[in-house]
Amino acid sequence: MTKVLRIGILGTGWIAEKMARTISGMDEERGIQLFAVASRSLDKARLFATQWNIPKAFGSYDELASDKEVDLIYVATPHSEHFNNVMMAMQHEKAVLCEKAFTACAWQTEEILSYAHQHKVFVTEAIWTRYMPFSQEIVNHVNSGIIGTPKMLTANLCYPNISKPRMHRPDLAGGALLDLGVYTLNFAAMIFGTDIVSSVSTAILTDTGVDASNTIVLNYSNNRQAVLSSSNLVKSDRQGIISGDKGHIIVDNINNPNHIDIVGNDYQKIASFDCPKQITGYEYQVYACADALSKGLIESPFMPHNETLRIMRQMDDLRAQWGVRYPWDK
Repeated sequence: MTKVLRIGILGTGWIAEKMARTISGMDEERGIQLFAVASRSLDKARLFATQWNIPKAFGSYDELASDKEVDLIYVATPHSEHFNNVMMAMQHEKAVLCEKAFTACAWQTEEILSYAHQHKVFVTEAIWTRYMPFSQEIVNHVNSGIIGTPKMLTANLCYPNISKPRMHRPDLAGGALLDLGVYTLNFAAMIFGTDIVSSVSTAILTDTGVDASNTIVLNYSNNRQAVLSSSNLVKSDRQGIISGDKGHIIVDNINNPNHIDIVGNDYQKIASFDCPKQITGYEYQVYACADALSKGLIESPFMPHNETLRIMRQMDDLRAQWGVRYPWDK
């Protein structure tokens, strides 16, 4: 009989709701159960539990982490809270799936990963695009030679949500980079890897001192280049385009790819592919956690610890270039 993975959600915001909807729609035979939820308000937790038919509701995060029946905690709080929330969960010997961006800055990530390795506790970053089978399919098409040798990549992700406190407050680790730009950086990494030889970037800052818009140019070995943009001032097409010397591939949405077009050397579409039907796309990271835990791993091969840390350091460097500082920066 398959061991049931009992999941507790820490937080009750919109992203927690998306995960609840995901787990509620997953195949019960795969052994996944939405078991508990916690909020700093017991009333909110109970309301959330009633809405999603969750057996247990807690009015504090520590109560959830202390529950011996909970196997995995999904951290769905603002970036500013991730470090304390994840450390608290791991200190209760709980496996953790933490929303992106993994922490507010790299030293926090270093401490979490050090603790995980020292105490053999599973933790992974919930950057959902890394776990999607369709993302790997895109990489396979890029590497197939159908567009020749890929040399240029562009990607953008922009939503007009600057008015939300978590987007413009430094004490909430606000800004476009950690919320949106993290996806463009991960998209580039999935396609071109990590062999970056140089980079330049620029950002427009809010009056609170975080980035409202940014553009990043990454130069890779073998004359490859990625141009990445993110903003919380406008709504963009969200596309990623990978160009080679024989054509290009258009990804409809780097944040949740559902369709790609492959365009040939004569600018005529030669193939299209759609993402298989999915619940929300979040299910793949949950299945990846279940698989890793069944094998006794402390990280997921889909998003290894060293890659989470590399991108956190990359974002630290970018913020330093722009003069964006958070209260936790050293």
